[in-house]
Amino acid sequence: MDKKVRVLIVDDSAVIRQLLQMLLSQDPEIEVVGTAGDPLIARDRIKALNPDVVTLDVEMPNMDGVTFLRKIMTLRPMPVVMVSTLTQAGAETTLEALEIGAVDFVAKPVKDAAQGLTEIAGELQAKVKQAARARVGRGAATLAPAKPRRAYSGGTGERLVAIGASTGGVEALKKVLMHLPAECPPIVVTQHMPPRFTAAFAERLNRECPMKVSEAAHNDVIEAGHVYIAPGSHHLEVVRAGSEYRCTLSDGAPVSGHRPSVDVLFRSVAKAAGKAAVGSILTGMGKDGADGLLAMRQAGAFTLGQDEASALIYGMPRVAFERGAVMRQVSLSHMAEAILDACEGTTPTTKAAARA
Repeated sequence: MDKKVRVLIVDDSAVIRQLLQMLLSQDPEIEVVGTAGDPLIARDRIKALNPDVVTLDVEMPNMDGVTFLRKIMTLRPMPVVMVSTLTQAGAETTLEALEIGAVDFVAKPVKDAAQGLTEIAGELQAKVKQAARARVGRGAATLAPAKPRRAYSGGTGERLVAIGASTGGVEALKKVLMHLPAECPPIVVTQHMPPRFTAAFAERLNRECPMKVSEAAHNDVIEAGHVYIAPGSHHLEVVRAGSEYRCTLSDGAPVSGHRPSVDVLFRSVAKAAGKAAVGSILTGMGKDGADGLLAMRQAGAFTLGQDEASALIYGMPRVAFERGAVMRQVSLSHMAEAILDACEGTTPTTKAAARA
């Protein structure tokens, strides 16, 4: 990185502000340019200091973090990393913040937050640096209008869709699902997220999306019109049981740095569904999912990757594309349509040429 990432820390706890400043300053590529104890002070310091990234506590005096985030994204869109409590309420608030436009979040335990933040110092530093590269306020502007939701014809064979995402995936996945019909092909998803957050995420999607969405449970039968989200504490895999697909969960070691891992899901889908599968890799930092998506392509699946222009973080899709795992790059606005095209056996490359 050519210059240091300039960070403003916003937190009502002086102890946490001091700790975050110390942890972030340990990275030579980060410079903490200021701190603020409440959003009103933060507003003035954003204007005066012009930081690259803001870390923002969810629970704040005078104005809660989400309300302040809305103001930031309306008046001056910029990368924000939320600092959340690892509770159900904290998870739901954080998901709202991610939908509003926060790039990412780190979760601190309710008890001994200082120790918890110290243990994830590396994660915090990485997320702040990645946030500085995010396409906040730019990626959305490049999106073509999404086409209206259309029906699914049922396609050929026993179709199965697998989707992987990380940073930026909360909003990206919702946009994809909102443009799929209620009677969509069965979908399995791995989104990098802590345990309580995946349960809240699945519940939120289930309330808002046309199909049924739930956190995957061990031995769930995978059915059409249903989306299964990997629990934050377990890898999600798909197995074939006679004429059915089933979910299996395991708490094995992290793979590609993550549990749940997109690579684990994609490799299992390659084995269980082969050419009947469709894979899609969405926004996220790192490389998780690239090797698994390549395994899917080699098994005969049709594979899609979110394009750079529409990705908040063009990390995972870029690595997958460079490794030859992606057959077609698609804007987020057209990902749902591309998934349905592939499931129906339509040649997506032909459709892309016709639209161009």
